[in-house]
Amino acid sequence: MANFTFNVALGRETEFHNRVDNNDPANSALILMVLSAATIESDSTLKDYDTFAAILAISLEVTNAGYARKTLTDADIGPYTVDDSTNSITLPLANQTFAAIVAGNSWSKLVIGYDSDTTGGTDANIVPVVAQDLFIDGVATVPNGNNIIVAFPLGYCVAS
Repeated sequence: MANFTFNVALGRETEFHNRVDNNDPANSALILMVLSAATIESDSTLKDYDTFAAILAISLEVTNAGYARKTLTDADIGPYTVDDSTNSITLPLANQTFAAIVAGNSWSKLVIGYDSDTTGGTDANIVPVVAQDLFIDGVATVPNGNNIIVAFPLGYCVAS
């Protein structure tokens, strides 16, 4: 398994980030969802899905007590960074803390998606942008009641 951009978002990662950062449209957000290791499909299958609903038809979201999706708005993210020396754009994201996650599902993958309207949308309206492995020493993360902190030291996506 590896980190990847979903096919539906290829070349659009910066656009989605920028739309949320500029609150355009109002109520747009990045949505963070965690997939269970027990039901995860292969990366080559996952990257073909165009919505959260399509992903969740087989690869299920974790159900650990304490877990909830994160909704990140313009107040939670910063502007993208252009690096002319490496010909790339970095999409920044602060570390995300999932607090006091109780044992249950092992965590395999974090999916970051774009929702153009958090007030009326459903999983069928959320476009998956990137997926990142949640492995420790090659093994899915196993919650134990403590916080799970997902770090993004190089941003959640580097587009080039």
